[in-house]
Amino acid sequence: MKRVRVVVVKGSSASSRRRGETIRYGECEKNQAESIGGHAVDGCREFMARGEEGTAAALICAACGCHRSFHKRLVITENQ
Repeated sequence: MKRVRVVVVKGSSASSRRRGETIRYGECEKNQAESIGGHAVDGCREFMARGEEGTAAALICAACGCHRSFHKRLVITENQ
């Protein structure tokens, strides 16, 4: 059985990825109430690309309409 470890990485680039690591994007962290001084997130649980890989639409979430950078970046490593 393979063990899978999920690590939340803040501030690292995709170019620093190692072999055996997969990048996924989790819940949306965009503050929808920032303009009125509050804090509220929309509840989007996982990033789903709006378009095909390599297009500009691939960076927009189909569920909430936010850019991919607002979603929590998850690095999944597989230990064999």
